[in-house]
Amino acid sequence: MASSDQPESLGYALRNRRFQVFEDLIDKNFPASQVVHILDVGGTAYFWEDKNMVLEGRVKVTLLNLEEEHNLPFGVNSISGDATDLSQFDDNSFDLVFSNSVIEHLYTWKNQKKMATECMRVGKKYFVQTPNKHFLVEAHYALPLIQYAPKSLAFMVLTKTKISRMRKWREQDAKQYLEEIRLINEKEMKKLFPEASIYKEKWLGMTKSFTAHNL
Repeated sequence: MASSDQPESLGYALRNRRFQVFEDLIDKNFPASQVVHILDVGGTAYFWEDKNMVLEGRVKVTLLNLEEEHNLPFGVNSISGDATDLSQFDDNSFDLVFSNSVIEHLYTWKNQKKMATECMRVGKKYFVQTPNKHFLVEAHYALPLIQYAPKSLAFMVLTKTKISRMRKWREQDAKQYLEEIRLINEKEMKKLFPEASIYKEKWLGMTKSFTAHNL
């Protein structure tokens, strides 16, 4: 379970606040009588299972992830797929494409551009969030400024000490994260989604994350 899934964590509280912004935008952009069909790129059933908009039938969610999920809650289905290639879907197949803290896990700027282009293609609307590269505390390791350290130093810190989330990371996990994560700044987010509004999630006056949306 990710740290932001822990109910007592700051990440959990901030994510819930961000989701309230999302709910308000849904209500402003879609008639109350419409069931909104959402593609969640990289999402999980856990994220949606307690959301009122799902429980009340306001939205129906299709999860797209590397592996299909099973035993899903009401209003949620799951398929396997690739965030950078949504060619199984026609243009505007979904009322909205949603993605939370996924686009920074795609290794390269090229892949991030592919995902952004596909999200805008298959969704009439989109709501795509990512941590701010320049936020004081790096979101995945919960360590200040480690995103600016050489990867060799970050690997040593993660695997040889317990200062990241009070545990030593397994070497394969640390290596995987250090390879796959490419954090995004505000300028890059605007390049990925040139026609989007950028919602800035704030904490103590600092921007913790960016969400590009056209709602």
